[in-house]
Formats: sequence, C-alpha cells, structure tokens
Amino acid sequence: MSRIPLSHPTMSTSTKPFVLYTAPTPNGFQASVLLEELKTVYPGIDYDVEKIDISKNVQKEPWFIKLNPNGRIPVLVDRQRDNFPVFETAAILLYLSHNYDKDMKFWYDPVKSPSDYSELLQWIFFAHGGVGPMQGQGRPTYLAANHFNHSAPEDIPYAKKRYLEETKRLYGVLEIRLTDRDWLVGPGRGKYTIADVKAFPWVRVHAYAGIESLDEWPNVKAWLARAIERPAAQAGLQVGK
Repeated sequence: MSRIPLSHPTMSTSTKPFVLYTAPTPNGFQASVLLEELKTVYPGIDYDVEKIDISKNVQKEPWFIKLNPNGRIPVLVDRQRDNFPVFETAAILLYLSHNYDKDMKFWYDPVKSPSDYSELLQWIFFAHGGVGPMQGQGRPTYLAANHFNHSAPEDIPYAKKRYLEETKRLYGVLEIRLTDRDWLVGPGRGKYTIADVKAFPWVRVHAYAGIESLDEWPNVKAWLARAIERPAAQAGLQVGK
C-alpha cells in the first residue's frame, strides 16, 4: 500500500509515532488495548487518537477512504514509516507485533516457535472471521450491538435466532479451548497474546448480542474477567469515548 499523507493538521505536528483513527467499538478497542499493552513494555510507544464519529459516516468521507478503502475503523498510521496506514484489526495487531514487540511479549516467533505462532494465527482468524462477524452483524453502534437486535428497521426473528445461536456456538468453542487454560494460545495454561486481544472486546459486550450472562460458559467468563482486569486493557477500553 502506498504511503498516504495525513489530512488532519492537528495530527501533523505531533511527535508521537502512531495515529489511531478509531471509535469506541470492539474492533476499535482491540487496537487501543494492544497499544496500551505495548506502552507498558516499550517506553517509545505512544499514539495520538483521532476519534471517528461512525454515526455520521465520517469513515466514508474521501479523506478517510484514502486511508482505508473499506471505510471502516480502526486505522493505524505509522509516522515512523512515512505515514504508512494499516487497516483491519487482525492486520493491525500483527503489524504492531511484528514490528514493535521485539521481545515477543504478546505473540510468538514464527521461526523459533512455529507451532505456537500457527496456533496464534488460528485463534486470531477464528475471532476475526467468526466471533466478530456473527456477534456484530451490520454496522456496530456504541459498544457494538447485534444489528438484528438493535439496528434493523424491522423485526426479523429468524435472523435474530440465527446470529444469536451462532454466537453461542462460538462461545462454546472458546469454552472448550479455555478448559484448564488461562489464555487462548501457548503451552500449558497459555500466555496473554494478541489472540486474546482480538477476541475479548467482542465477548465483553455479550449482552448487546442478546446473551445476558456468561454463566453457561464459566471458562469464558473467567478468561474475560482476567483480560479486563489488566490495567492496559482498562486504559485501552477508554480510548475513543
């Protein structure tokens, strides 16, 4: 992708290495949570936040489309690489890990630990292609509500049931994986990685998808509590509000 100059004058004079164009949604929080985690480990990591009002379709304006032709948040711009833009949450998490998490605090070395790295990708893609799309069908509102429960112009019981049941099935997959584990990826009980960062912001808003309680999935409930308790996660979940 070609480097695209930033269009916001307020951003151009900052010395922080990144700009995050985001909104307070599960996808937006994934990027900000990882950035906050990286800040705790690497003093040089910092970022500006450009809040995008998705209710007004700011993400569809021409200047934003130059950053992300898909017209979605979040977008990360790396000032250290001539304003290089990265879109799609999974791509952002992997970009930051490969380029700025040199000590592999939140991922695994694909050369030295190929099995763990493959496992990492599997759970990232599971969340990216399954949990997010099924739980958040349609354009998300604040904190992301299931489209057919909150945003559809007419009541469609079949659609509601379809996506609710599929979300529950995916929670069941997480429940199986988290048996005798603390985190999704890694030997033993695992370690906190970008796979967890990819998944937990969606599970966190389960009530908006029509799942009032996580009691049916105790391993998932405990995993979510552990993730949210992390100070960097708490900070990241405030970004964009």
